[in-house]
Amino acid sequence: MIVDRGTAAHPGRAEHTVQVAAKGRGAHRTIAAAVRAARPGAVVLVEAGDYRESLTLDRPVVLRAEHGAGSVTLSPAAGRSEAVVAGAHCAVYGFTLRGADPEQPAVRVEDGASLALHDCVVLGGRVEVTGEDTEPTSGVRELTAPDPDGLDFDTESGADLPPAPEAGPALLLLRCRIAGASGAGLRLSGGARARADDLRIEAVDGTAVVLSGAARLSAERLRVHGTTGAGLRIRGRAALALMDSTLRNTGGSGVLVEDDGALVAGETRITAAGAVGIRLTGAATAELADCRITGSATSGLVVQDTARLTAAGSTVADSRANGLLLLGNGTARLADCVISGTGYSAVHLADAARIGLLDCRIRDSAEHGLHAVGTAHADLAECGLSRIAMTGLHTDGAATLTARGCRLTDTATGVHALSPAGTELEHCTVLRAAKTGVEAGAGGGVRLAQVRIAGAGAAGIVVDSGATAQVNGGSVEGSSGSGVVVWTGAAPEISGLHIDAPAKNGVYLAEDAGGTFTSCEITGAGFPALHVARGASPVFRRCRVRDCAEDLGLEEGARPAFEDCASYDVRRPTMPQQGGGAVQARTVGSPAVPAAPGAPGAADEEEPDPDAPEEDLDDLLAELHALVGLDGVKGDVGSLVKLMQTVRRRQEAGLPAPPLSRHLVFAGNPGTGKTTVARLYGRLLKALGLLRRGHLVEVDRSALVGEYVGHTGPRTTAAFQQALGGVLFIDEAYALSPLHSGNDFGTEAIATLVKLMEDHRDDIVVIAAGYPAEMDRFVASNPGLSSRFSRTLHFVDYDAAELVSIVEHQAAEHRYELSERARTELSGFFARMPRTEGFGNGRSARQVFQEMTERQAQRVAELADPRPEDLVALEADDLPSPTALRT
Repeated sequence: MIVDRGTAAHPGRAEHTVQVAAKGRGAHRTIAAAVRAARPGAVVLVEAGDYRESLTLDRPVVLRAEHGAGSVTLSPAAGRSEAVVAGAHCAVYGFTLRGADPEQPAVRVEDGASLALHDCVVLGGRVEVTGEDTEPTSGVRELTAPDPDGLDFDTESGADLPPAPEAGPALLLLRCRIAGASGAGLRLSGGARARADDLRIEAVDGTAVVLSGAARLSAERLRVHGTTGAGLRIRGRAALALMDSTLRNTGGSGVLVEDDGALVAGETRITAAGAVGIRLTGAATAELADCRITGSATSGLVVQDTARLTAAGSTVADSRANGLLLLGNGTARLADCVISGTGYSAVHLADAARIGLLDCRIRDSAEHGLHAVGTAHADLAECGLSRIAMTGLHTDGAATLTARGCRLTDTATGVHALSPAGTELEHCTVLRAAKTGVEAGAGGGVRLAQVRIAGAGAAGIVVDSGATAQVNGGSVEGSSGSGVVVWTGAAPEISGLHIDAPAKNGVYLAEDAGGTFTSCEITGAGFPALHVARGASPVFRRCRVRDCAEDLGLEEGARPAFEDCASYDVRRPTMPQQGGGAVQARTVGSPAVPAAPGAPGAADEEEPDPDAPEEDLDDLLAELHALVGLDGVKGDVGSLVKLMQTVRRRQEAGLPAPPLSRHLVFAGNPGTGKTTVARLYGRLLKALGLLRRGHLVEVDRSALVGEYVGHTGPRTTAAFQQALGGVLFIDEAYALSPLHSGNDFGTEAIATLVKLMEDHRDDIVVIAAGYPAEMDRFVASNPGLSSRFSRTLHFVDYDAAELVSIVEHQAAEHRYELSERARTELSGFFARMPRTEGFGNGRSARQVFQEMTERQAQRVAELADPRPEDLVALEADDLPSPTALRT
């Protein structure tokens, strides 16, 4: 029976329906007969039942199970293996297609044809599409589009047929299942192209999907389960794009990409692969995004030969071997990825492999975090490595490694460099290494720049015999052994390193060791800060030892050299002091260290000249009272000076000083003279004998807070050390405790400041300045701040008359004179000036003066013969225009 539906639904063409049923007038008894009778484009409706015949679809038709998916079963005729062979452009809906031999195709698409399978099940045989092996017309990236390479199937109405493919055969699998095949469940070869949505492939004795030649497959929500071989295999120049797919319990690798094959995968899960999660060989490439590979029987990812891997936002977890193994000339670039729970090293590089890791996390490795051998190279930035059973970063052979802004936590050894080619760390942190923080092994070499090592179980830095090391800045804190250990024959170059609270020596030099130590600082060592063994010949330049029982332990025959070194608060000092020469005894309570090594200006800092004339207290008070306005502040400072004088007199009389905090909060808007008063306050305290230098060091958040984890503490300490003996002025201090701080490094800067203020309470004044409301929040943000900043000086805004006085002071300093009319109109100008956020008080007054001089210069330049008085006079016409009040 043929029904002509006309052209109402689809103008320009006719659609026909052909019926297949066991009985009924006009119905065909076999599907093959209905196909032969159907016109091109007809729909063949098949009544429910089991049909045993092999179909060759040599014309464009649509086969549809009349009573829904699963109601029609089609098995091949005797002597045939295929249930369907597509030789034209056809579609099949709701059929169960059975093959006669699991090793043979149950469905086959010939070259030049296309087939769409909707809601179909293929059992006991594979689906195979074979085309001529031509150069691919598109790359794998294009396969991620909804209609790849012109494969424009209608997946909704079921009325339209697939178009003739532009090149090679084409296949669409929509909501289908393939099971019980042997060898492969889906095989695409030559120039075949396919798209699969919601496809399940399971119970395959072999590989679920095999692509070869120049085949292309785009798959979304592909589910592969229970294969004896690999889940997916891509060979030749074939390409596969996966999205939101799952591969579970494959007998071999989850995905195997060989030759020049290409894989693009997004939001894909590979679980419990029987071998490698994803393996790349030859010149294969893979791009992963938001993928997860868990429970691989060997390694999670393997890249070898010249293969290339890129991955973003992906996870490799619980691999029995490596998380990522790179061999040959393989390369990998990972960003925002996690590798965890590996049985071997999380990342292992050999031969000439290359890897780049950005913002990745490596944790819970049974061996190394990253192990590089051969001539391999690793580049890490902003990565975190934690809970590593052996070494966080390990290099051997001629491998090279660079790490920037990385954090290594809870490792056996933080970094172990056995390669002489170079292991470089910059702005990294090594925390709680059970053994050594950083070790340059025999023959190895390291370069460290601003690296923080804290809580090492043995030594912070070890330089083995025959090793080389360059250290610039950074710190070693709280080592259970020595801070730095230099073994026989080694001679590191170390500068600007702060070693704090080692349980043993700060620096231990074994027999015949050497090296140069420049601008280093050692505090709180349990053993002699410096231990120099027999025959050792290190050079110490501008080094400082502080708060130690002993500064130097020398074995007989040791030959150290000291240049401009000093000890402070050392009970048994023997180290030659500044200027060299004979050992000079130092006693407890001697001056503290000047600027911290590495701090701005530290290399040039000197102790105050003892022959410099002392400033007179009365002269300084007169200078304070000469400042414009600030009456309340002047009164507060005067009261503080009187209090300090009493404290000083009690000390001189041998009486205990009353409890007193000299640290202050300066609360006020910009331009109200806070910095000027702070500088005077330091000079006043020096004149009183309560500060030994009285200088001012001005900092803000950017000078105290580092960019990386572990950078803030040393940076804050360096600024603080530079201000010892004087005033540390923290402008906009409230920025250290933002309203939504989260893990903000400012809290670390505050904690460091609180501790340093306690440790140096008699040798520094800290002044925190900023807007009044924000400063209240800042002081309340930390209990240590509220107890140390118990006094606030309020700097009120200048009124109009005071702003005029500032302009007059500026004018007199630069030899200008305001006319009476200019003075009167200037007062009105300031009275009308909006006191908004942009108002700068004294700064605004200075800006007005600068603009007046510029306008005066323009006015005088127009005079033919200006008089001397014209050159110095500022007139009312020189005031800024009224529009300036709106800015």
